Amino acid sequence: MKLEVKDIRKSFGDKEILKGINFSVESGKALGLLGRNGAGKTTTIRILMDVFHANSGEMFLDGKPFEPRKVQIGYLPEERGLYPKRQILEQMVYLARLRGVSKKEAIANAEKWLTKLQVDQYKDKLLETLSKGNQQKVQLASTLVCDPDIVILDEPFSGLDPVNSQILQDVVRELIGDGKIVIFSSHQMSYVEEFCEDVVIINHGEVVLSGNLMDIKREFGENQLVLSGVGMTAEDTKQIVANHLADLVEVTGTSKEDVIVQLLKGVTRNQLLKRLTDIDEFMVEHFETYKPSLNDIFVAKVGEEA
Repeated sequence: MKLEVKDIRKSFGDKEILKGINFSVESGKALGLLGRNGAGKTTTIRILMDVFHANSGEMFLDGKPFEPRKVQIGYLPEERGLYPKRQILEQMVYLARLRGVSKKEAIANAEKWLTKLQVDQYKDKLLETLSKGNQQKVQLASTLVCDPDIVILDEPFSGLDPVNSQILQDVVRELIGDGKIVIFSSHQMSYVEEFCEDVVIINHGEVVLSGNLMDIKREFGENQLVLSGVGMTAEDTKQIVANHLADLVEVTGTSKEDVIVQLLKGVTRNQLLKRLTDIDEFMVEHFETYKPSLNDIFVAKVGEEA
């Protein structure tokens, strides 16, 4: 399957929230849908689920108009929505039945996912009696109880300890391996990097960056290098750059010990390395291609207001 979103626009009153959102995602892949709070991610998700109607734009599934009510969609919201004073298995079966699943299949699916997520021993308990992490796992099991073709996960790792996070990571990998369409929204960039081949970054209702994550990293790090000197802090290296290399590079970032520099137009790495080796007070420790994290890219694209 291939889900395509084309030029989706949405306004509430006079305020335009989405200003032409475009992206696509295929079966067996995960898409990272990213943005700062208020960027438009949740509105986009709600349009996908037919909770809101777009003012304009189109959505397609395998080239045909996408009708959310005719497709099984599993949605894990950031704000949890199960009934705290209801038995877990009872409400999971109820939710599956609402989505057209037979009672027998609903029970089987519920028990399957509760077992996979290691909370099956609580199936007859009230939700409110569980820890926050176990409630989160029950919420995920409820998301998957209808055997959805499209899975939307909004901050799925919130409140989970490292052991439970690993269990959830295994489930996400299984969903991708089973050919589900997975849309993954999180501020925890390490998880997005773990699962998502493609990302879409939204800012103020517009897509500011999209595409294959590895290609984006490669392009973002093009002509940038990481430098450090033996026994030197980043500030020491920055001073060396200012005193000796200002005609070759400009500093674009720092860490505790390293400096990230951008080669100026026409400058080669060999020219920079030769100049560095000619500086008596500088002994090269790191001289390597800059490999940006998704967090670095995200901050560079949408962090200007901060």
